[in-house]
Amino acid sequence: MSSAKTKSWVPLYIALGIGWGCSFIFIKLGLEFLTPFGVAFGRCALGAITLLIALKVMGLRLPRERSTWWHLWVVSLLLNVIPGILFAVAETEVTSILAGIINAVTPLMTLLAIMIVFREEKLPSHQVIGLILGFLGVLIVLGAWNGLGTNPWWAIGALLLAVACYGVSFPYSRKNVLPLKLKPEVMAATQLVAATITLLPFYLFDGIAENNYELGPILAMLGLGIFGSGFAYIWNFKIMSAAGSAIASSVTFVTPVVAVIVGIIFLGEKITWNEPVGGLVVLISAAIAQGRIKLKSQRAIQGD
Repeated sequence: MSSAKTKSWVPLYIALGIGWGCSFIFIKLGLEFLTPFGVAFGRCALGAITLLIALKVMGLRLPRERSTWWHLWVVSLLLNVIPGILFAVAETEVTSILAGIINAVTPLMTLLAIMIVFREEKLPSHQVIGLILGFLGVLIVLGAWNGLGTNPWWAIGALLLAVACYGVSFPYSRKNVLPLKLKPEVMAATQLVAATITLLPFYLFDGIAENNYELGPILAMLGLGIFGSGFAYIWNFKIMSAAGSAIASSVTFVTPVVAVIVGIIFLGEKITWNEPVGGLVVLISAAIAQGRIKLKSQRAIQGD
């Protein structure tokens, strides 16, 4: 890969890792004046506005076919609506650090969804090993030997359910959305518009927690919506185009590190030894499952 081509995507890669890594602290700050419904709606609405402006500049428009909207609405439920609410609900009780670390389980949930729901192919041994090691990592993160500590079981369940939705969304998109051959920016914008429309009634019902609009939480929501749910999609697609999907997907290894750092620095959140250790086990397991770390059996097969 040429140095010029590398330079074109590295700044975007760093920005994407920081943007998605900071999304958990942005959620935490947004909850100071919004309910979980309000946070989920706000990030989708701001992201939709951002991408609609981008489409206008690029001379693109939203699709008109009902079947296309249906599939992208399902994706919006799995990627934006349900996880957006669940992450915000969970962060009313758990730290942004824990939420960021649990989010790193997404690649493993994707493999699990393929194995259980879509059954496209038999999982190779390294993916099975990665799954087992990953869930061991989750138990370490949660400190399972101490119960759940101060973390309510329902909050942990909400985080895991949100990540499970992410996991199902990727094979669903590959099967039902990618064959539509839409521009990536059009898909992302349509998805966020559908999510915004879906979440609007919830926001109108109970979106504002209290009428106390301080600058920090407002800026956090702007960052979460415009960058974390808007430009982030464009950056991700550009990285995929310039460097390939393998490098683009590796940003999931960066976001939990960013989440831990910003949670400690800006929110003064505490971290116990088992959270980074378990998080490291999760990242290693995801790398094994994705084939980034080659096991001895894999190397032997490739050698043949």
